[in-house]
Order: sequence, then structure tokens, then C-alpha cells
Amino acid sequence: QVQLVESGGGLVQPGGSLRLSCAASGSISSIYAMAWYRQAPGKQREWVATITSTLATGYAGSVKGRFTISRDNAKNTVTLQMNSLKPEDTAIYYCNIPGGKSWGQGTQVTVSS
Repeated sequence: QVQLVESGGGLVQPGGSLRLSCAASGSISSIYAMAWYRQAPGKQREWVATITSTLATGYAGSVKGRFTISRDNAKNTVTLQMNSLKPEDTAIYYCNIPGGKSWGQGTQVTVSS
């Protein structure tokens, strides 16, 4: 089973940008869909974005137009470009295969002035 490690989080001011990366321990080229999720303090984990092997993408309404998901099968990475960040985007961000049961440690994103 491929292991996923998230990175790229940090503290950013409202309106700023961050680029999150998800590195896989093995090939993701045969994995149909990869996704990003997030969990804010005191809330349930929620879906953020998905990208398929055909590069079709889908986004939660709260991030559509601000976040962009991409994948590089050659590098076994999935990236989440986050622009126009808002305080409500503060959360731990995780990548995973949709339906995956095992979760990594995630990467903390804090949006605050």
C-alpha cells in the first residue's frame, strides 16, 4: 500500500498563498483518483478537492476558484495550490486515495493576521 506524506503547510496572512505537496512512496500512475481533505479544530474531516488519472478535477464549494489540485505521476506527487486564503481555511490538510482508511499526519495550515 502506498504511503503518503504531506508537506508545505505554515502560517500565512489572509489573502496569501501556500502550496501543499503530497509525496507517495510508490507509483500513483495506476491510482484513479487522489484527493485532499482537511480537518479544522473541533470539526470533522472534510473533502477539499479530487483529481483523477484523466486530470479531471473537482472542488468543494468553499475552495472553488481559489484552490487548484494537480498531480505529477512521474514524480509521484499531488499538489494543492491555495490562493486567496481565508481564516476559515485554517486546518490540518491531508491527502489520500478516496475511501482510503489509513491517514498520514497531514500538514498544518494556519491563516491569521
